[in-house]
Amino acid sequence: MEKAREILSGAKRIVIKTGSALLTDEHGRLNKAWLDALAADIAALMAEGKEVILVASGAVALGRVVMELKTPLKLEQKQAAAALGQTALMQGFCDSFARQELHTAQLLLTLDVTENRRSYLNARATMEALLAQNVIPVINENDTIATAELRYGDNDRLSAHVAQMAGAHLLILLSDVDGLYSADPRRNADATHISLVEKITPDIMRLGGKSSSPTGSGGMATKLEAARIANAAGCATIITKGTHANPIANLQNDNRFTLFLPQGSPASARRQWIAHRLKPSGTLMVDEGAAKALQANKSLLAAGIIQCQGNFLKGDAVQVVNSDGRGIAQGLVNLDRKILEDHIGKSARNTDFNGIAIHKNNLVRLGE
Repeated sequence: MEKAREILSGAKRIVIKTGSALLTDEHGRLNKAWLDALAADIAALMAEGKEVILVASGAVALGRVVMELKTPLKLEQKQAAAALGQTALMQGFCDSFARQELHTAQLLLTLDVTENRRSYLNARATMEALLAQNVIPVINENDTIATAELRYGDNDRLSAHVAQMAGAHLLILLSDVDGLYSADPRRNADATHISLVEKITPDIMRLGGKSSSPTGSGGMATKLEAARIANAAGCATIITKGTHANPIANLQNDNRFTLFLPQGSPASARRQWIAHRLKPSGTLMVDEGAAKALQANKSLLAAGIIQCQGNFLKGDAVQVVNSDGRGIAQGLVNLDRKILEDHIGKSARNTDFNGIAIHKNNLVRLGE
């Protein structure tokens, strides 16, 4: 499909999600041959200048085998298995990617990380720093400490939130099925494959059926929910079969899949989020020169700020108003109020930071 090739070719930042069924063999041990092939695929993407983030489950499955635990597992057994299995999982990633002369780094998240603004910013900054050094973040839910109230529930949804956080252009969900069908192909011989979804409607969501567990783990339902989350953030989503070796290379060679088109771009989705979804924690009044600079798509400098109001912290949304009190912009501030107040009206050479109160990439002019 030409549209899919165009999206895959143009995607600068890609999130790839793989699950326990792909990472483990029939004995519940790490499938090293498959992981080696995936590492080769990702090395090829990175050689093209792309940035890759991995979301990978499998810790519980690997730990359960080593501990010889029988299912169903009690909560404490599952968390213990996750603690043991996570080390084996990351060792496998380190070994496979080392053969491609690449480094991987572990990030364990819980739901409150993406719900709490400060934690969200810290996690995103960590990912950005790793990607800048050509290191591949390998992300999993922190099953060792997550409670029912603080769980994503499945790594499909986790991967969508990661794509949203990272501003990814493409989310690839590697699965045991090759995409979305008009009905469950395992039960209905007349089910037809759907290669392209332009918009995720309620009818499309109903094709996923019900989740395979009370927590929503696994199944097409959670993949559709992940696609919905990612696409709303301007990120395209592909669901494809990953059971064979080199699943990404096969995807490029016309392996069957379902492509979900994004609504806008990551940049436009982020601007909408800053301007309309975040409640301002404070206000910055600026002088006429700063107001004109903002209209010219420049960053807001501390030198142009007249007054600060509100108890905002670094990374919080603040409204920018002119000297008449009219709102002209909204953005994410670079400093806590207490620190910023020491710098307002001062040029960068008279401060101990670069002088930028809100970077232009984190600022949206109201009315746009």
